[in-house]
Amino acid sequence: MFLRVAVRYRRRMRLNEDHRAFRDSVRRFVDAEVNPHVDAWEAAGRVPLHDLFPKAAALGLLGLEYAETYGGEGADHSFQLVAAEEYGRMHATGVGMAIGVQSMMATPSLHEFGSPELKERYLAPAIAGTAVAAVAVTEPDTGSDVARLRTRAVPDGDDLIITGRKTYITNGAQADWICLLARTSDEAGHRGMSQIIVPTSLPGFSVARTFDKLGNRCSDTAELVLDEVRVPAANVVGQVGRGFQQQMQQFVIERMFAAYTTVGGCQYALDRTRKFVLDRTVFGRPLADRQYVAFRLSELQAEVDLLRSHNLVTCETLMAGEDITRMATVAKLKAGRLIREVADWCLQLHGGMGYLEETWTARLYRDTRLTSIGAGADEVMLQILTRLDGLPA
Repeated sequence: MFLRVAVRYRRRMRLNEDHRAFRDSVRRFVDAEVNPHVDAWEAAGRVPLHDLFPKAAALGLLGLEYAETYGGEGADHSFQLVAAEEYGRMHATGVGMAIGVQSMMATPSLHEFGSPELKERYLAPAIAGTAVAAVAVTEPDTGSDVARLRTRAVPDGDDLIITGRKTYITNGAQADWICLLARTSDEAGHRGMSQIIVPTSLPGFSVARTFDKLGNRCSDTAELVLDEVRVPAANVVGQVGRGFQQQMQQFVIERMFAAYTTVGGCQYALDRTRKFVLDRTVFGRPLADRQYVAFRLSELQAEVDLLRSHNLVTCETLMAGEDITRMATVAKLKAGRLIREVADWCLQLHGGMGYLEETWTARLYRDTRLTSIGAGADEVMLQILTRLDGLPA
């Protein structure tokens, strides 16, 4: 038993020089291509994704884990972790979320289950950054309860005719195609759903509106209307009727993206706040001299360290081909709560200055609240964990 544990420990993943060099390149991208423009993008309510994504693609960021056949890098998941942590250093979380949708939310099912023809037509341009993708699951009357969605795709010869509405769709106003979850049969509940690639240029597709949000203001979030949109039946991703299960797998990766970016965002916020309390003089002494201030920041750092360690183990487990549903659920739950606590304390320690819109803490406070809602609310994460623990949910 001891020998098996020792061997497992020696094989545990460690980030190496390749990871560090890659981290440096992503950080340069964030500092040069993102952060200088964030204020303008926030004011405009939109990141120009068709301009930004080719720059991200040049670093391989949009297809890190995808096959080289379609322009991907063929790297392992650990590089996705490194990249997502660096997105947490962006001065607005909406930018990183847009990239995350492209690389870890709208495309995983297509890469794993899609036909070669679908991958060539839709995945390759998404990896190259020449096409913007979105994932469309949530509906006006259906949020966390995905099994109740109503959008229907009715067979008509070699086509499907799709009718329905999707809401809160990140990248939705700029997307060239969406990975849509819709009903393809009359079976109730989670049965009878399929994932379908829908080009947004087709007749009957429209953007009903974009939303004015509390945070993530540079991320265009849209409500989409599909009014008898006709798509080829060959646009179904994977097996007809298995869309719910495929989407649940895609959600697992999405939740890890949230956990990875949370570590980067928390670390960046704590580093900036430590510098502030060391420089800020209160009653003749640096604010950092107050033991409670120092202790609170150290306690929060310890929580970030724990989440980072959990993320690394989860990443390793995924790379070993094992099920990470529970681990990803735990990570998402803790990430959402931790970033809220970090944002709150960073603002508090900046005092009245932290409450001003001109100070970075205000945007952080607004932006990070979404982490406990998107990709499954905290309560959904608890429901999943309760069921896994054999308790009534």
